[in-house]
Amino acid sequence: MQKSSVDLVAITISSPALFGIYKNNQLIEEIKKKGKTSDILPVVFEELLNKYDIKRVIYTKGPGSYMAIKLSYIFFKTMEIAKGIKLYGAEGFEFNQNRPIKAAGASFFVKNNGIITLKKDLKAGEFFLPKNLKDINFNEDTSPLYILSPV
Repeated sequence: MQKSSVDLVAITISSPALFGIYKNNQLIEEIKKKGKTSDILPVVFEELLNKYDIKRVIYTKGPGSYMAIKLSYIFFKTMEIAKGIKLYGAEGFEFNQNRPIKAAGASFFVKNNGIITLKKDLKAGEFFLPKNLKDINFNEDTSPLYILSPV
């Protein structure tokens, strides 16, 4: 039986992690997993590779949990090299309607006029998998997006 060719969107910068399977840019399956990125990423990806022919991965390169960003980047970059799965990056704001993203402590990442800064005591936006990928901005710049607070 031939596996269906699909794209994978991985939102791993917060918990629960979200994984969306897209065929012809349309969401066909959604997976939500709580836990450490290091624990869930290999398990979910193995399950998806057994079920689908993944042609490209779009991952959230930040901002968000630094450890989750690092792990996801290394994992997906390895899959790009080892399996030939094309990797793309997108900002987390693409998947939460440009709402604040939890940072360390009481801080949140916010994006205004294309500039990402840290603000205190806000409410984080909820992440979602879009029904269609046509309006999501992603590109070949897969470098992790780390926003460090000023010292």
